[in-house]
Amino acid sequence: MVGNLLTKIFGSKNERDLKRLQPLVAQIGNLEEQMAQLSDEALAAKTVEFRQRLTQGAVLESLLPEAFAVVREAGKRALGMRHFDVQLIGGMVLHQGKIAEMKTGEGKTLVATLAAYLNALPGHGVHIVTVNDYLARRDAEWMGRIHRFLGLSVGCIVHGLTDAQRKDAYACDITYGTNNEFGFDYLRDNMKFSLDDYVQRPLHYAIVDEVDSILIDEARTPLIISGPSEASSELYYSVNRIIPMLKKGEVIESRDGRVGQTVREYTGDYTVDEKARSATLTEEGVARVESLLGVENLYDPGNIEILHHVNQALKAHALFRRDVDYVVKDGEVMIVDEFTGRLMPGRRWSDGLHQAVEAKEGVKIESENQTLATITFQNYFRMYEKLAGMTGTADTEATEFSEIYKLEVVVIPTNRPLARTDQGDVIYKTTGEKFKAVVEDIIQRHAEGQPVLVGTISIENSEILSEMLRKRGVPHNVLNAKHHEREAEIVAQAGRKGAVTIATNMAGRGTDIILGGNPELLAQRETSGTEEDEAVHAQALARFKEVCAKEKQEVLAAGGLYILGTERHESRRIDNQLRGRAGRQGDPGASRFYLSLEDDLLRIFGSHRVAYIMDRLKIPEGEPIEHRFISKAIENAQKKVEAHNFDIRKHLIEYDDVMNTQRNVIYTQRREVLAGRQLPETIAAIVDEMVEDIVATFCPEKTNPEDWNWTSLNEDFYSQFNMMPNPVDVSARNLTPALLVEQLKQQVHQRLREREEEFSMPVMLHLMKVLLLQTIDSQWKDHLLSIDHLKEGIGLRGYAQRNPKEEYKREAYELFLQMMGRIRQEVVQKLFRVQLAREQDVERMETRQRRQQVMFNRAGGEPEALQPLVRHDKKVGRNDPCPCGSGLKFKKCCGQ
Repeated sequence: MVGNLLTKIFGSKNERDLKRLQPLVAQIGNLEEQMAQLSDEALAAKTVEFRQRLTQGAVLESLLPEAFAVVREAGKRALGMRHFDVQLIGGMVLHQGKIAEMKTGEGKTLVATLAAYLNALPGHGVHIVTVNDYLARRDAEWMGRIHRFLGLSVGCIVHGLTDAQRKDAYACDITYGTNNEFGFDYLRDNMKFSLDDYVQRPLHYAIVDEVDSILIDEARTPLIISGPSEASSELYYSVNRIIPMLKKGEVIESRDGRVGQTVREYTGDYTVDEKARSATLTEEGVARVESLLGVENLYDPGNIEILHHVNQALKAHALFRRDVDYVVKDGEVMIVDEFTGRLMPGRRWSDGLHQAVEAKEGVKIESENQTLATITFQNYFRMYEKLAGMTGTADTEATEFSEIYKLEVVVIPTNRPLARTDQGDVIYKTTGEKFKAVVEDIIQRHAEGQPVLVGTISIENSEILSEMLRKRGVPHNVLNAKHHEREAEIVAQAGRKGAVTIATNMAGRGTDIILGGNPELLAQRETSGTEEDEAVHAQALARFKEVCAKEKQEVLAAGGLYILGTERHESRRIDNQLRGRAGRQGDPGASRFYLSLEDDLLRIFGSHRVAYIMDRLKIPEGEPIEHRFISKAIENAQKKVEAHNFDIRKHLIEYDDVMNTQRNVIYTQRREVLAGRQLPETIAAIVDEMVEDIVATFCPEKTNPEDWNWTSLNEDFYSQFNMMPNPVDVSARNLTPALLVEQLKQQVHQRLREREEEFSMPVMLHLMKVLLLQTIDSQWKDHLLSIDHLKEGIGLRGYAQRNPKEEYKREAYELFLQMMGRIRQEVVQKLFRVQLAREQDVERMETRQRRQQVMFNRAGGEPEALQPLVRHDKKVGRNDPCPCGSGLKFKKCCGQ
């Protein structure tokens, strides 16, 4: 109560934040006339002036009013678009490193140009992150006109670019790209063998478009670069054949009066918990599987791999549905993003689940992969010095943004008052009744000329509805993962008179639905491929502008765009994104959701209460119920799911934070090695540690030297350094472990100097670099596999009254220390054993390896004809300069 009173007196925090920015809006407005009087050249020269002022000590904030005024004027000249005052506020919020929530149609894409320009002035690079390649290309070209007009360079990162193209794009002042591409480039960079091959610069400032989609929805799935492992595919097929023979059961709860506890009984061979997304074998099911597979004990340690395959196959059949969770396209299982409805090419479920789904669908099973590098979106984006975001729906997730990313959400007011009418949900008993009502509503709106955007949450439902409309003769477009190629074109025309568009979870994010249609796109479609394109296009554009303007008036008279949701999504934000397509910039519009008790959300989360009310009220078949209680029950169900998903993401980042610390250590070491920094000192430190460890192991402090384990010490010393230590006078009174360490260090360092003389210093430095990199990469890969296995079983520690998270931290740290020990050991062993091969030895070895490869590489069962060995690099003459760069002749250096 006190809080409400204070808010009424002083305003909410959001209102106070906006009020503080108003003076800057006024300053920018006062500069508008001054900027308008500048020539194009003088306006572009402002960029050079701003950069000079920064080098002379000016701070970025002091340039904000002038920089924003310059961008506003450039927007008018380059795009014919002037930034509204509320857009200026949005730009300031982005510059402050916060999230700007702006309703759909308020021009977020244009807002980003303000903060991007200002933060690009220091020359460290700005990344603008979008959700797909189409938007990255479009925005880089469209908004890039403003930046290029002002003398800044603009790059674009999309799938399929070469490293050289990526490096050029990252070198630009402003770089557009998708979250996946930015993240994967970071991982790929940290797997390279030369700093010159790195494509990214240090991460300076990022603006994340659709920030809720990228930093929340996609944060449950980490980015993974993987390589093939040696697992066999046959077991997947074998296990898949028995799963359809199992019967689904259920959990029956009853109250045992004697002990006063709830007793659970399990029927069938397996049970499914849709809330937890899990499928579990019952005792009968275990016995059935053992019988079908001919296994004596499924839980025997020797059968642990079979048990894992059974569990994944059960998940694939019981929980993952075709055309909902995935589609089969060109003989390949492709994941459907549950939040955007788009396909996710190249992404695979981990831990053998993807292979189990492939076996279920009878397509070729791709080899199981082993993780080579991984990072979560949370930890990738938290590496930026400054991070900002924008979306139409962030306030519902403000707590998560604050807790995970330390990002504050500021709600920006709309430029014009919102005129959309959000009608109450209507609910039917069955899905069939619901779809009949949906079709009737669509037909009525279509007849009145009102455009309708229909939202579904699965491909399956969109196609059912499409078939029903086709039978009733209603022309319509379907937009889902199967038809995503025409996404921008379909959505851009969804506002035409009488248009009916069915969209799965997408609703055309990033593309405006213009009432009356988009004349530019219509003209482009009509004139593509014709001769005299420019003249014909100009005529078509003029004609379509008249058509679209007339249609817009008719659509406005019909009530604007009508949003019809056929099901509630588990996240309120996705529903709000769908609703937000209507009512842009003060346009009229309406929205309504149609539900049934058979919808997943209601079926899983408490539809029995709604069903009870419908029965008590004796609602006849085909009649809906519309009540505040229904909407409240649905909202509560959505809150439950959102809280559950937040827990999953929080759980993921807590575990990945442990890995992130280790990843930073490894990647920092790699960079130092690649830079060639202090390689001899690094090796010397490793050698010293190894000597100290050996002495500490076999020579306890407070014991007589004669009792030390000299045999094992000598063996271990030889194993590590490929040399026997000099004999030691055991009877010497002053012999201590510390003294022995110093003696052994001197011997090893002497041997190291001898090796440097054998190889020459340039060759030795190159050898140190290569050995360190190869060993770090190899051991890191094995460490990631160990961590994956640790994660799989760590949850069981809870049964022993231990905290799984604390156990994971402790054991992951122990595994990391063991890995670092193996890196030291392997590098030292190789360094003291490696030999330079003579040229004739290399030629002989290459020939032998090629012969072996030919024998294994059969085509049609016959060995290929043996081809002469072709040397692709130029042969080095004995008197030529050595290619290692030492300055000596080859015969005096590496050719010795």
